[in-house]
Amino acid sequence: MTEAAKASRPMRVVIGCDTFPPDINGASRFAERLASGLVRAGHEVHVIAPSYSKRYGTFTEVHDNSSMTVHRLKSYRVVQHKTLRYVWPFTLKSKTDRILKDLKPDAVHINSHMIVGRYLLRSAKQQGIRVIATNHIMPENLIKYSLVIPRWAEKIAMSLAWKDAGRVLRKADVVTTPTRKAANLLESASGLTGVLAVSCGIEASKFANNTPTTNSEPRILYLGRLDYEKHIHNLLKAVAMLPKSLNVKLEVVGDGGEREYLEGLAKDLGISKNVEFRGHISDEELPKVYERATVFAMPSIAELQSIATMEAMASGRPVVAADAMALPHLVHDGDNGYLFPPDDVKAFADKLRLVLTADQKELDRLSENSLHLIQSHDIDRTIKIFEGLYSGKVQDQSETADNLDTYSLPIGSLSKTLSRSIALARRRSALLREKAELASKELIMRAEDARDEVKEKIEEVRDEVAFAAKKLEIRVRKGVKKAAERLRREEL
Repeated sequence: MTEAAKASRPMRVVIGCDTFPPDINGASRFAERLASGLVRAGHEVHVIAPSYSKRYGTFTEVHDNSSMTVHRLKSYRVVQHKTLRYVWPFTLKSKTDRILKDLKPDAVHINSHMIVGRYLLRSAKQQGIRVIATNHIMPENLIKYSLVIPRWAEKIAMSLAWKDAGRVLRKADVVTTPTRKAANLLESASGLTGVLAVSCGIEASKFANNTPTTNSEPRILYLGRLDYEKHIHNLLKAVAMLPKSLNVKLEVVGDGGEREYLEGLAKDLGISKNVEFRGHISDEELPKVYERATVFAMPSIAELQSIATMEAMASGRPVVAADAMALPHLVHDGDNGYLFPPDDVKAFADKLRLVLTADQKELDRLSENSLHLIQSHDIDRTIKIFEGLYSGKVQDQSETADNLDTYSLPIGSLSKTLSRSIALARRRSALLREKAELASKELIMRAEDARDEVKEKIEEVRDEVAFAAKKLEIRVRKGVKKAAERLRREEL
């Protein structure tokens, strides 16, 4: 990433998460990029998160190319969910107490009010530590995985869940959420006030490319969890409604509890040959899947922001998304893509067709506008805001640029000056990405060379040890043989 401005002094920050990589979801990826950005800005970062296996304890881990300390708490898999894990709450407080007493951080940043965040917040307040809380959760997304809440009681449960969120989060010194729409929802549903809208941010240069958006080989991309609230079934149904003559390919990247059902649905709809379920992919592959797409599709109805949509925009791709929650904040209808009414499959298919049949001039316009809008979500600005919140310093602007009135204005086509500026920035960013990829490959090659060298030395030492052991064994045998002969002579 471009270098974030360093704070007046390095801080020690503890980030508490109920989900953290290798988990793949928006909250996890935000926490990872926040932690990495803070490390690169010169701060000491500790992450408290559930273990992702039976192995738990304190480890040095590398995330987003930055080294940090991660305190992995013993965890258990959520029975109803394919990937989520939870920490046993009844012994958690003593653990968070001990970690904070040992570290004495300048600030604690919790990324949920559920389990880890809840008890970490209590520990921090009791020890007089400043707490920032970011909400990534909509109770509506969690009710689906409850085994004990009947359908008729879901609305009551959601209301109680929002009130619980307010009860926990109001203990924090500052509460943030990724968009103004999400902040308004949190305030109205939980009773909180003064919630700040701070974008999750994105390091746009990681996704920059010089490949123009094209529909010569039409390809739709979805990337994210394969869970019910994402409404990927609507995407499959919309693809099935597209003209066969387009020969559209759909690439589905990610995993989740709905995968088996979705694969079966693709077969039932007769489109399985045109749909590829990729599962999880590596960080190296990530920019490439966006680059080869014609359009990114996001049918979810419960996004408080959508990091995947921002990555698609940073790749210069048009987006077709549900007109729900915070997605209209990213997708400006007719400017960088199109919105469709949630669950309206025909409208979804119609909007996809608009992009997939557009001429090159229109594709370039949509692509250019995506690149223009994503500039307001710069990760460096997000890091600077959180640095100020951690230190308690009052800033002139404690919300990101996507909350300015100008961000929501219709674009149409960019001016020639802005268009040239976007094109230049795109070329420079693409060059930075290429250099970063080359540097990464070089580091990997060096590491492999070093590993081979160490392996050779180990083998040399092992051979020397084996040789020395053999010599010692021969000497011992000779000594034992001589001793035995001497004893026999003495007996005679």
